[in-house]
This record gives sequence, structure tokens and C-alpha cells, in this order.
Amino acid sequence: MTETTTAPPLPDRLSVDPGSPYHVAAVFEHEIGIRFNGKERSDVEEYCLSEGWVKVPAGRALDRKGKPMMIKLKGKVEAFYR
Repeated sequence: MTETTTAPPLPDRLSVDPGSPYHVAAVFEHEIGIRFNGKERSDVEEYCLSEGWVKVPAGRALDRKGKPMMIKLKGKVEAFYR
């Protein structure tokens, strides 16, 4: 079956967390890929293209609300639809 809907443009900043103001549900209806410093990453929770950073979980550490602790990595960020 062919898909006739087009994917919305990827925003400059996007978050996986539905409680975040940067979460765009329409984007997550399609599969997204993130390339950070030339390598594809599958553990990115949030990214910002213009500022050049991604947030990824810091091991198994959890915050007081039970969510993974995040670290911010800076570098070249590319977002794309698969």
C-alpha cells in the first residue's frame, strides 16, 4: 500500500518526551533518524539543530521522578526521515 501523506518538516528542536514543549506528535508518526558527528544514534531523547547538541541518557542513572538522567553532547547534528 502506498502512503499518500507527506511527512511534516523536521523542527529545529525536537523532544521524545510528550510533556516537553518541543514534542511534536505529527513528526513521530514517521520514523526519524539522528546523525551526530557523522554516526547514526538511536538513543537521542532531544536534539537542537541550530545550537548543535543532543541529549542522551547517562547510563542507568534515574532522576527523582524515575526518568533517565540526561547529558548534553555538542557537535554536528543532522535529523532525517528514514
